[in-house]
Formats: sequence, C-alpha cells, structure tokens
Amino acid sequence: MDKRLDQYEDKMNKTLANLDEEFAGIRAGRANPHLLDKLRVDYYGTPTPIQSVANVNVPEPRIIQIQPWEASMVKEIEKAINMSDLGINPTNDGKMIRLVFPELTEERRKDLAKDIKKKGENAKVAIRNIRRDAMDQFKKLGKSEDISEDAIKDLEDGIQKLTDQYVAKIDKAVDEKSKEILTV
Repeated sequence: MDKRLDQYEDKMNKTLANLDEEFAGIRAGRANPHLLDKLRVDYYGTPTPIQSVANVNVPEPRIIQIQPWEASMVKEIEKAINMSDLGINPTNDGKMIRLVFPELTEERRKDLAKDIKKKGENAKVAIRNIRRDAMDQFKKLGKSEDISEDAIKDLEDGIQKLTDQYVAKIDKAVDEKSKEILTV
C-alpha cells in the first residue's frame, strides 16, 4: 500500500476506535465498568477518573460496586454519577457505592438500537469525509507534482478500498452492539 494512504488509514482507525468507545458507554442492562470511563471526580481540585480513586468491580451481572480508597471520596463519586447521563441513582453505605442496573424495557432497547445505528451512521460520515479529504489531496498532488494520472488513479482506488473496509467494520460493530442490546 502507498505510504500516502497511511495517514488516512490512521484517521479511519481512530474513527473506529472512537465508535467502540461510544458503544462501551451504552448500557445494555448489564453492569459494565466502562460506563464510568468518561466520568471525572474532583480529587483535591483535579478532575480524575473514578478508576483512579477507587476499586470498581462487578460482583453480579447488574451491579457495579465502587469502593473509594478514601472515605471522603464517596460523596464526590456519588455527585459525579448523579450529574452524569447514566440515568442510575447510586446508593451508598458510607464506604461503598453501588449502581444497580434495572432490566431494560423493550421500548428502551429499541431506542438504544436506534441510537447505536445513528452513532454508526455518524462514524460512516466521518470515514467518507476522510475519503473526500484524501481525494482532494490526491487531485492537488496530480496538479502540483509530476505524478502520472495512473498513479493518482491508484491512490484513489486505494482510498476507496480503505473506505469500503472501514464502512464494513462499522456495519459489523453496529450489528453486534444492536444484537447485544436487543437480546433479553
């Protein structure tokens, strides 16, 4: 593969990785510690990930337990969870916080599946934008440097193949996450 395609493949890879992160944040009625990844707590004036100030574990399929290393962090963690868009009320016993995930209703599952498809579509748009940028760049190359039309055509074919590969990967990820959500 041409070296000039590498930078665009990197961008496409990042788009796919970003989609995976977004999917990890969607709760499927099961406790997933990754739901807490984006949450930050105020730890002595510094926004800090919950995993950096507490043990996070999943003792049962629908419960996340958060045990802060310092008792003073219980209130901070609880505040961060309440202010987030998790939609779960934490309970605490003074030392530990528990998040109990309710079973998802059929309607909620369908809403989440639509949301997953929407995130997948946004990722595909990002991939296509990367392809468009690459195509524009290759056309400029053709005008400014003495590169043959065939070489430009090869680059354009290469970026199209990459685009097709990544769109297929996104479709696969969307299908897998949708199945996970819709499976009771």
